Amino acid sequence: MWWEVITDALLDTVKLFPFLFLLYILIELMEHNTRIGKAGGRLSGRAAPLIGAATGLVPMCGFSVMAAKLYERRHLTLGTLLAVFIATSDEAFFVLLLSPMGWLEKLYSVLALCGVKIALGAAAGYLADLLFRSRKTLAPLQTVEEHAHEHACANDHMHGGEHKAQTAKHSGEEHVHAHEHAGELSVCEHKKGRESVLSLYFVSPLLHALKIAAFILLFNLAFGFLVVGIEKERVTDFLQGAGYWYQPLVCSIVGLIPNCVSSVALAEVYAVGGIAFGSFAGGLVTNAGLGYLVLFRKAVGVKKALCIVLFMLLLGIAAGYAGNAIGLLL
Repeated sequence: MWWEVITDALLDTVKLFPFLFLLYILIELMEHNTRIGKAGGRLSGRAAPLIGAATGLVPMCGFSVMAAKLYERRHLTLGTLLAVFIATSDEAFFVLLLSPMGWLEKLYSVLALCGVKIALGAAAGYLADLLFRSRKTLAPLQTVEEHAHEHACANDHMHGGEHKAQTAKHSGEEHVHAHEHAGELSVCEHKKGRESVLSLYFVSPLLHALKIAAFILLFNLAFGFLVVGIEKERVTDFLQGAGYWYQPLVCSIVGLIPNCVSSVALAEVYAVGGIAFGSFAGGLVTNAGLGYLVLFRKAVGVKKALCIVLFMLLLGIAAGYAGNAIGLLL
């Protein structure tokens, strides 16, 4: 049992690592390449919340992690982040498709979930962007060190030009020597340029991805051991035992757990008829996978992260109760 926890945690982290590595390469390209940086502006365009909601429907928690990192670096608006988080369902769709439910019921459930999530995600995203227009989606400004480096380079270039003008007055031998020395410097600068590109677009993204992957692995291990101690059956029994009008609240809280266990448990209980569709949808609305971990780990601010989580919880509860009420009317 304990070995299964370690294996599952390692496999989940390994599956996520390529997304993290590519994400950090994308971020470096957006922040240091003018053309790609301009193209990255589409991530905050008018269709961004709708695109974010559609992307979140892909049954992988990696997209919520990517959204959280892009939001941290100010490449996504708050609305697009919320759209991705709301639409994320982790592995719930896979569990439904592999469940013993009839095909018509599976099709209805998956299509209804997709409709609810993309509608709520897009609506919440556009509303958030309308209310919080002051948050600009610009790449981080140059640091003081970068500005000083550029200023020093500019000064060196100017002084170098003056030096060349003075050297031109010297003898032919001195001029040839200066020319050869300049050639050696240009070769050194070219080599340094290649090394800096390799460091910027490969080494740095790799190190960042490894740090986040290690953090996620530790969390998955800790949570996995906790689940083994509690036993998964108790979680499903708890969900099934919740009263009809308590289910949306309970499922929404369970959905906040930043691990695939939450979405799997909700889907399994729904597949056997343990919870209503509205409660199930409410739990998956709050479920944003590992995106919450990244949100709290970095510099978006604890208060802001808590506000985002609270909004997700309230929206999930509201969606759950609305879904259950509609289910009673139909």
